Amino acid sequence: MHKRLAFIDTLRGIAVLAVLLQHALEVIVQHHPTGDYYWAFHNVLGYYMNFGRFGVVLFFLVSGFVIPFSFPNSAAPVRDFAVSRVFRLYPAYWTSILIGLVTLLALDGKTYALAQFLANLTMLQTFVNVPNLWIFYWTLAIELLFYIGCTILFAMGLLNRSYTAVSIVIGAALVGTIVPMLIDSRTVSSLLEVALNLSAMFLGKIIRDTVIEERLRWRHVAACTLLYAIFAVTLAERRFGGVYHENFFYSYSIGSAYVLAALVFIVFATFGERMALRSLAFVGVISYSLYLMSPFVIVWIHRLVGVGDGPLGWSLFVTAIVALSLVVSWLTYTFTEKPSIAFGHRFRSDRRKRVVLEPALSSQGAAE
Repeated sequence: MHKRLAFIDTLRGIAVLAVLLQHALEVIVQHHPTGDYYWAFHNVLGYYMNFGRFGVVLFFLVSGFVIPFSFPNSAAPVRDFAVSRVFRLYPAYWTSILIGLVTLLALDGKTYALAQFLANLTMLQTFVNVPNLWIFYWTLAIELLFYIGCTILFAMGLLNRSYTAVSIVIGAALVGTIVPMLIDSRTVSSLLEVALNLSAMFLGKIIRDTVIEERLRWRHVAACTLLYAIFAVTLAERRFGGVYHENFFYSYSIGSAYVLAALVFIVFATFGERMALRSLAFVGVISYSLYLMSPFVIVWIHRLVGVGDGPLGWSLFVTAIVALSLVVSWLTYTFTEKPSIAFGHRFRSDRRKRVVLEPALSSQGAAE
């Protein structure tokens, strides 16, 4: 069963547009005079809410809602899951790398070391301490960690147990809340940030286990969300307590992004398909391509067209970025992402396990 859930695609659309908006507006504030409008930009984007981080965390919650239920009922579920992830992620990712390299070479004459390029092709560069070619690739390492974690839990027979995700979120929240108050270390804070992002994913699974699988109750969601929120706020204060990176990462903006993303996700999951919006669901379908391609669209428009002056010029700049990003991403989705996913299906095992599934597993793969 691989029915797409329209409200999940709607959430993906909201998430990627939030990221795109943050990146586009940051270009205006960081590289062009904004005069009397500076503090309005600063407060919205940097001090109170980081829409980019909000969108990323919303993606993490969606992954937690979907990925643990994407192991097929086949003769080789782990292999088939791995195959589906490879063909889902890598072709579009490699296309993004190609477009990025062409963009930087054409506009700046910039090239990268062969070792860095080859490491980035694997998507494993973070794990071998090789810099990302572009900073926004950092989220892909978190996704891979989650896939690996889900695979291990699945192989151990723990992934679909009722309280596995609950235990992970509670344990991570307790450690992540206490340790930053005892140890003032940027390395520790960075590792705990990874744990927080993974917690967001497992919180997404808890919410699905409540609203669809009916294994858990809303009290589990409430307790885990509260502990996750405390974890997020505490860690954000420790890691981003002062002005950092041109005012766009601050404790309030990062902490509020994690909390708001969880609350928005809970509302959508509660009402389900009644929250679906067709236009945003379409954006959600191409959201992976949009996430990978839009940063280079921003670079091209910024360098070749410019930002403009004042609110009208800035609005036209952002509108042009969104419109062209949608076109480019639809093309990469249509001619790269979608065909590669279909091609990957050919390598899945056809033979099904002859076992009786529990009712709670009957919706495996929904919204994949």
